[in-house]
Amino acid sequence: MNSGTGPGAITPDGSPVDFYTLLPPGDEADIIGAAVPAGGSILELGSGTGRVTHPLVAAGFQVVAVDESAEMLAHVRGAQTVHARAQELALDRRFDAVLLASYLINVPDRELRRDLLAACARHVAANGSVLIQWQPPEAHDRWAVGRGREADGIGIMMTRVDEVAPGTFAATMRYTAGERVWTQSFLSQRLTDEDLADELERERLTLDGFLTEDRTWARAVPA
Repeated sequence: MNSGTGPGAITPDGSPVDFYTLLPPGDEADIIGAAVPAGGSILELGSGTGRVTHPLVAAGFQVVAVDESAEMLAHVRGAQTVHARAQELALDRRFDAVLLASYLINVPDRELRRDLLAACARHVAANGSVLIQWQPPEAHDRWAVGRGREADGIGIMMTRVDEVAPGTFAATMRYTAGERVWTQSFLSQRLTDEDLADELERERLTLDGFLTEDRTWARAVPA
């Protein structure tokens, strides 16, 4: 669910489009770029407004950006865009890398999680890789009310977190930009490394390691 102090489009998962257009690029593109051949093709599932897409395009990658929100995709520049639900995507093409970011893998709906990984598997090249941003099991232990950050007038803070079922967390984030305020609530499932490996194996993918020291980026390859 989402609420805000002003008008603006809200995506089906509750993301406030206006807020996401304000977020500056982070280090995701550097992490991804180091794991993909120079100039390679990338399928980005859940691209949003292009915060990661744009620096990847600027670095010379061929990006196809997919999102279920037309309002989000309207902000993407320099990449081919596809308006579709990621889990239903069926392009007649395979890519050097398939990107599943934004912690989509931690969705508690097991069927949806498996559908997302199936979409990754049917679009990755035989010698390609699937790059997954996830919450490793220890990450949930650090979640706490009041945890957040603020920079350049943009604030992100967790205002609620509860373990509503074994391994399932309900959280609410508060976003601010100047005097504008939005909230977004979501569920996140704790997955162990073994859980992740097992889910990948179901789709004939093999966990190949982690791209970052904090283990929030995992790499899988076709089995």
